[in-house]
Order: sequence, then structure tokens, then C-alpha cells
Amino acid sequence: MSLTPEQRIQLHGFNNLTKSLSFNMYDICFTKTKEEREAYIDYIDEQYSADRLTAILKNVADIIGAHVLNIAKQDYVPQGASVTMLISEEPVVEVPTERFEESPGPLPESVVLALDKSHITVHTYPEYHPDEGISTFRADIDVSTCGEISPLKALNYLIRSFDTDIMTVDYRVRGFTRDISGHKLFIDHDISSIQNYIPEEIKDMFHMIDVNVYQENIFHTKCKLREFDLNNYLFGYTKDKLSPEEQEEITQSVQMEMDEIFYGKNIY
Repeated sequence: MSLTPEQRIQLHGFNNLTKSLSFNMYDICFTKTKEEREAYIDYIDEQYSADRLTAILKNVADIIGAHVLNIAKQDYVPQGASVTMLISEEPVVEVPTERFEESPGPLPESVVLALDKSHITVHTYPEYHPDEGISTFRADIDVSTCGEISPLKALNYLIRSFDTDIMTVDYRVRGFTRDISGHKLFIDHDISSIQNYIPEEIKDMFHMIDVNVYQENIFHTKCKLREFDLNNYLFGYTKDKLSPEEQEEITQSVQMEMDEIFYGKNIY
């Protein structure tokens, strides 16, 4: 049975659908010495401290029209940070007409959405291996909502909030709600790809692959930067300080790290 958007919003009681967005980003850096690794980790811990991550999540809550109930945040020793935010629905002045459209969400300056009870979390994972000369920073953000609004509307802002080389994005809808006639709805908006929620200027920057299971309302997109500039992966110096042979060796090492993360397997 196919329902129009107008029919879908005529629900019996509360919208019980749970919509979950998982956004994972990776930043990669070549750190040859112990001093470079420590300096990179210190930079990451400062750049993505619990306080700054809290500010990012507050903006996410604003974008999806949520009221913050409680915040728990922690900077870890020796590295990393976590923030968990409980949120609830704010009064809806008017039903937003764009919620059924696949389009990039607003930035914090233009907020017209609403959200039911849910949560937002972020955890960071700075990581390195002393022998490989590569340091990797990962941040995992989860936005889970119950109600009419999809957390995909926060994706545009999240992408712009992190300097990322690799992104993986998962979106899934669980449970069901009912319309006024008792008909079950297992999803309340059209979606063909997560990519439709990413602006064109950002999509132009990345290689993208979709893995979607439409009948299960599971959507997955992974992204890797198209352009490669070695200077963006050196910490504290530029490639003109390196010989051509060193530049080639480091380039291969960094690109292999990116490919292994993007394809999810070791490459020999």
C-alpha cells in the first residue's frame, strides 16, 4: 500500500519509529617520529576536546529542533574524549514541509525542524602504530531519534564540522508506527540514498560507494577524498623538506592506509 506524505502524517498517537544516524570520520597523518606522534595526538585532543565536541552536538540538537535535557562529557587520559547528550522534543509551531524530501539539512543559522525524545553521542579514538609511521584519528557520532524527523538533516553540518579524509555513514529505521486506520508504517519518508542528504559541493570532493538494503530500511554510504596533497598529511613540515623518494614512499603509505579504511580490509 503506497501512502502519500499527507497520509503518512495522520498517525494514531505518537510516532514510534526509531531513526538512527551513525557518522564516522577518519583523519590520517604521517608521523615518523615519537615526537611527531605525540604532537599530533596533543593537537587532536585540543582540536576535538570534550568542550568543542559538546558545542558541535549542541548545534546538532538545534538543527533538529531538540531540547537538551542532560550532558555528560569526559576528556580521557592519555587521549580521546566522549560526550553523551539526552534530548527531547520542543513544541512544534508548524509542521515542516520539507521533512519528506531527500535534501541536505540546514546549518545552525536556519533551523525549522523538531525532534522527539532521543540522544546524541560522540566518541573519539586517536590511534597510531610506532612502526608504521601513520597516526589515525576517528570520531564516531550517533544521532538517534524517535518521531517524525530524520537525523539525516544533521549530516550536512556534521560533515562540515570535521576535517575528514574518510567518512562512513549509516542510517536505519526500526520499529513501526500506525496511521489513523491502524495501518502499520515501517518508514515515514522516502529515501533512496544517504548521498541525497549531502550537498553537491561536498559530494564532488569524495569518491562514494552505497550499500543499501531497501527492504530492511538500512542505508550505508562510504566516502574517500578524491584529491591527494601530501602536504595535508605531514605534521610540522611540508613535502619540500623531503626527497622525491621519501615523498613517494610516504604517499604510498598514507594512500594505502586510506584505501584499507575505505574498503575495510588489509591490502598487501
